[in-house]
Amino acid sequence: MSVHRGSVIARALGAAALVWATSVQVRAQAPAPHQHEHQAPAPQDDHAGHESPQAAHEGHDMATMAREGSGTSWLPEASPIYAWHGARAGWQLMGHFNAFVQFLHESGDRGADQGGSINWFMGMAQRPLSRGRLAFRGMLSLEPFTIPGCGYPDLLASGEQCDGEPIHDRQHPHDLVMELSAQYDAPLARGLRWQVFGGPAAEPALGPVAFPHRPSAMANPIAPLSHHWLDATHVAFGVVTAGVYGARWKAETSVFNGREPDEHRTDFDFGALDSMSARLSYSPRPSLALQVSGGRLAEAEAGEDGGPRVDVTRTTASAIFHTGVPGARLWTSTIAWGRNAEAGHASNAFLVESSLTLRDRDTWFGRFEATGKTGHDLDLALGEAAFTVSKLQGGYTRAFAVRRGVVPGVGGGLSAGIVPSELVPAYGGRVNLGVALFVTLRPARVMM
Repeated sequence: MSVHRGSVIARALGAAALVWATSVQVRAQAPAPHQHEHQAPAPQDDHAGHESPQAAHEGHDMATMAREGSGTSWLPEASPIYAWHGARAGWQLMGHFNAFVQFLHESGDRGADQGGSINWFMGMAQRPLSRGRLAFRGMLSLEPFTIPGCGYPDLLASGEQCDGEPIHDRQHPHDLVMELSAQYDAPLARGLRWQVFGGPAAEPALGPVAFPHRPSAMANPIAPLSHHWLDATHVAFGVVTAGVYGARWKAETSVFNGREPDEHRTDFDFGALDSMSARLSYSPRPSLALQVSGGRLAEAEAGEDGGPRVDVTRTTASAIFHTGVPGARLWTSTIAWGRNAEAGHASNAFLVESSLTLRDRDTWFGRFEATGKTGHDLDLALGEAAFTVSKLQGGYTRAFAVRRGVVPGVGGGLSAGIVPSELVPAYGGRVNLGVALFVTLRPARVMM
């Protein structure tokens, strides 16, 4: 069920904007604590009697802040944080964003040119409550207004529908409201904590850290082809997640609305919480985060030719790791695999992406993907015949001096979309090149 009432949207936007505006207001009011630039503090012992409750809360907050990814997923603890950070009236506040103004060109018979802006904005507020920690998050994207038509050119991308047809060779814009969530976690026993999370727009415990939040994807404006095999549920309209975790592991499960959002990007696509997932995360050292997850998504995809919606069983596994390089701030990489099983067939996707940043100024990024897609996925008159398509991307971003906590930059990238010979008549060639040129804005790095 889609909700179009303006009052609902206004309340949602107001809540998210309040968190964002407050974080902007206070970003300079409190200095960030300092430690080694790639090492988050060790998790604090929650056993009473050794430190004050306030100190325990502060220690836990600092230990977990760097490893919090999208939803309740984990990044490596040694992850950098790019944010505005401050405090006000007992609340810790953070504001994140990543915004591009880009021109994209994809060649071939299905290519296109387009200018626009890919962007997202996020605010978070958290504070101690009783023996635990309460947090609120809001996340917005202006892409419904800054991405024309059904999405931006991205050869071989697929997923969701627009104007009654499958979106193909384009990446759909994000919804205006990407997240409105609350989270509470507290000690359960010595070295063990419990957590509950959810909201009207949130991410269930399924898949790796979503691509807008991965350091390995931060400099690349283009969404992965494998998005709908790995992390498409990062915008789900209705989520409840519960879990337990220790210093190095987390086990969690979610009930949620697994239906893909519709083409009306400014509403809420609420539905029954009839999908389920579970995820196990493990971080054996501060530079590495592993996860395996699976879920049953009820009525996830629109049916072919107006038929009934399709259930999907999704399985994923991933590793995110950071490597120190002499003279470099960060070399971060992600390897991920996803599998979608539907009635009658299943398909797989594989992703490797990496980003090397030197002196917080020069960033080189790359991504390789191989994904199984059907004729229906690509809107070709080939039915459920399956094909393996792949894409190689690489690029560079140059960041300039920080101004009022914001880092401007310019960059560009090249891509090659590769199709099997059976698809050459549709695409015009086995290899079709793409070009991206962009300017970018993001917050400066918080030195933890």
